[in-house]
Amino acid sequence: MSEPIRVAIVGGGIAGASLFHALLQRPHLDVHIFESAAEFKEAGAAIGVARNGLAALDLIGSSAAQCLERAGAVAQRGVRAMLAQGEFRNSMIDEARDDDGRRLTSIVHRAAFLRELLAGAPAARMHVSKKLVRVERAGDDAPATLHFVDGTTHECDILVGADGIHSKVRKIILGEDDPAASPRNAGWWAVMALKPYAEARASFDEWLIDADNAREHAWVGDGTYLLHNVLNEGSLVQIVLCAVDEDAKTSEQWHRMASSEEILKLYQDWPPSLNKAVKELLCDQPQQPAMYLWDHPPARTYVSGPLCIMGDAPHPGRVLAANPLRSSRSFEETGVIMTGRGPDGLDLGSLKHKLLQRWDFIIDFDNKKARDEAVEMMRAKLEK
Repeated sequence: MSEPIRVAIVGGGIAGASLFHALLQRPHLDVHIFESAAEFKEAGAAIGVARNGLAALDLIGSSAAQCLERAGAVAQRGVRAMLAQGEFRNSMIDEARDDDGRRLTSIVHRAAFLRELLAGAPAARMHVSKKLVRVERAGDDAPATLHFVDGTTHECDILVGADGIHSKVRKIILGEDDPAASPRNAGWWAVMALKPYAEARASFDEWLIDADNAREHAWVGDGTYLLHNVLNEGSLVQIVLCAVDEDAKTSEQWHRMASSEEILKLYQDWPPSLNKAVKELLCDQPQQPAMYLWDHPPARTYVSGPLCIMGDAPHPGRVLAANPLRSSRSFEETGVIMTGRGPDGLDLGSLKHKLLQRWDFIIDFDNKKARDEAVEMMRAKLEK
């Protein structure tokens, strides 16, 4: 019997755990996952698993989709882009719906989904407090030796970096001095909150928060943005507000505090119901912790021999599509448009023709076709 292929995954977030869950089903693989923190946990509130992500879970197998369901994911009947300011405020820009029977997106709590993905995994394959320092290889055909801060090592044949925006594996692949090796402040900050369903529904207009007809709403403002959706089997509502901070683009800031006065001023010209919701749900304390959104410049490659990166390590906060350069530009340009700073500003007609279509190349990406093409490429290389 041949020796198993040894796979190491560095990073125990959603991306790394999804891969770990998938590879554990393959008996010819000896797969281990390493997390730098003292436990496997997820920061942040909820994520949306769009149509392409749902298809990817199906390709992993039924157990992955079941993890999503057990984590309390709520399938959204639609995603609405709304105009929050200007002459036509409170108008719908556009809506993507699941009317054609195709799944659109499901919202799930990060921590719950991570817990389900790792449930039942062999404890001997899961390692915490393992911060990667360097990777050594004696030659092109040699295995990789991982060195961790605590002095321990691990040898593997394949290394996958799922180690997020601060990715050490990305720096190893590109080189520390590569301009694309380090992230940059994208110039937006966000405040995120999870609120009980009844509390959120009492603050918003009821048609905006409806677990029986769950729809994600994304509101476009002038330098501001608001998103809300239902999750956790309808018991929670996630609210994310975002604001432009041009000065932060040249800074090294990762976090800041946003005062209630600052938030209320930013959202004062929004429709009364939204202004009320922001005040009651996000300004119930004098200050709120906010995080800056960071991005990576496009990299020349995401692979070096048996090393590669996935998840937030290549592209923070979005799915890598077929063309990584397009994905990177799309992320930044869409963020500008969603905060009302695009070339057409808050013009309703222009937004109707341009906004939601910007996600088509990602959510309709054919994962099965890409997988099959990758397998054929691998087979062709092996035959040589």
